[in-house]
Amino acid sequence: MNTTEEYNAVIDYCKNLFIKKTKDYGTAWRVMRLSSITDQLYIKAKRIRTLEIKQVSKVGDDIAGEFVAIVNYCVIALMQLELGEEGGEENLNPAFVEQKYTEKVNETRDLMFAKNHDYGEAWRDMRVSSMTDMILMKLHRVKQIENNNGKTLVSEGLAANYQDMLNYAVFALIKLGFAEKK
Repeated sequence: MNTTEEYNAVIDYCKNLFIKKTKDYGTAWRVMRLSSITDQLYIKAKRIRTLEIKQVSKVGDDIAGEFVAIVNYCVIALMQLELGEEGGEENLNPAFVEQKYTEKVNETRDLMFAKNHDYGEAWRDMRVSSMTDMILMKLHRVKQIENNNGKTLVSEGLAANYQDMLNYAVFALIKLGFAEKK
C-alpha cells in the first residue's frame, strides 16, 4: 500500500467509528471546551506511553484504539475551533458532522502531503514510541498556547498542533499495521 491508501484506510475506520458514535451519543462533545479536549488527548497519549513502557494493559483497551481516539479527538478539536465553544448544548445533524469531519481531515491530509514532500516521509523511519512522544510534546505546546489565551509570538497556533497530532496518530496506526487490518 502507498501512503495515500494507508492514510485513507485509517481515516475511513476512524470516521466510521466517529459517525456511529455520533448516532449513538449525538454531539455531546460540543459541550467540551478546547482545554478539556486537550486534557482528554493528554490522557490518551499518556496511556499509550505507559502501555509502551509497561507492555501490559489491565483494562484491555489496546494502543491502536487509543491512537484512533487521538485521531477523533483531534478532529473534534478542529471542529470546535471552527464552530466555537458556545452553543455546545445543540445537537448537530450527523450529516453536517460527517461533512465537517471530512473537511477537517482533508485539510490535515493536505498538510501531511506537503510535509511528506519536504521531509521525504521521514515518519516511516520513526518508532511508534517516538510518535507518542511527539504527540505528548505537541500537547504540552497546546496547553501553553491555551494558557496564553491562544496568543503566540512566532509559533504555530492551535489548529496546526492538532493537525500534527492527528497525522502522528495516523502514522502510528499505519506503522502498527492497522491500515492492512481494516
